[in-house]
Amino acid sequence: MVQGRGWEGAVLRLLRAKDFEFTVTRAEDVTPHYRRLRLTDGGMLAATGVHPTMWVRLWFDNAGRPHQRAYTLVDPDPAAGTFGLEFALHEGSASDWARAAKPGDTIEATIQGTGFDRPDPDPSHLFVIGDPASLPAINSLLGAVGSATPATIWFENATEGLPFRTDPPRHEVRHLPRGQLTERVRAELPDLLKNTPDPYVWITCDTATTRGLSSYVRRELGVRRERVHALGYWRPT
Repeated sequence: MVQGRGWEGAVLRLLRAKDFEFTVTRAEDVTPHYRRLRLTDGGMLAATGVHPTMWVRLWFDNAGRPHQRAYTLVDPDPAAGTFGLEFALHEGSASDWARAAKPGDTIEATIQGTGFDRPDPDPSHLFVIGDPASLPAINSLLGAVGSATPATIWFENATEGLPFRTDPPRHEVRHLPRGQLTERVRAELPDLLKNTPDPYVWITCDTATTRGLSSYVRRELGVRRERVHALGYWRPT
């Protein structure tokens, strides 16, 4: 159990965030660097409901200090009170916990601020920019919008073995080595937008890249703010 949650926990309490405890029921390594857990929800889904791209804040112990990170729910089942979480593994307390997690382990969680507003009108084409950390959210978005909507996905970093829920040929994944994401999006997105009357752009990669591409898409390409979703999923260390 994480002892105390510092100023972040205090702010969340003021915002009336809800706290729950999850229990691991199953763990599997999808790839050497990507791990999936199944958990019981501690009554969360019955209390909050469920929506696409829904996420929770998990609390980890980081050398005796509280550390929180947000993760998207995978296949939530309100009737059973269960859901999955997927972890792109790297260095850090969250990945350390996920690597070691086994059935019976518990973790504290807080839910506050999550939401999903379906684009109106529906996208005539979906443009997605992300990496392994945001893959669960990307899969959830694709499921919410529906396989009939064409999508172009720029995906940075290794992709072999990752659980994409794409539907070829309507969904095209453009696999990119690390460091090429911004350059490729800037080179390819403008022409794609020319023939798209109702685009929707979803940007969920590292914080700096997300910020830069969001500004580029809105200010230089002229995509309206309500047609752009941008949220940084991690910060390089």
